[in-house]
Amino acid sequence: MQEEIEKSSDVNSSSKSRRKKLKMWLFRKLKIKEAWRWRWRFLGSAFKWKRIHFQLSFFDDILFKVVSVVEAIVLVATLCFFYLCCGCHI
Repeated sequence: MQEEIEKSSDVNSSSKSRRKKLKMWLFRKLKIKEAWRWRWRFLGSAFKWKRIHFQLSFFDDILFKVVSVVEAIVLVATLCFFYLCCGCHI
């Protein structure tokens, strides 16, 4: 009778230790997920666009318009050069 009680207590203690290990595993897994969530939150803030000041935006708009006009002139000049040099012979 004494042996049966000892065996049953061993079974109960082993099942308790299994439950404890399972709980610790789940807790560790949850803790790791939470750590990744915080890491991505801090890393994600590094990739956000910063606000542009008004003066820089104004300068950027003017520069973009000037470069667009220069690019259009170069493309038209290249097209004219092609037709003047090669267009008449085709």
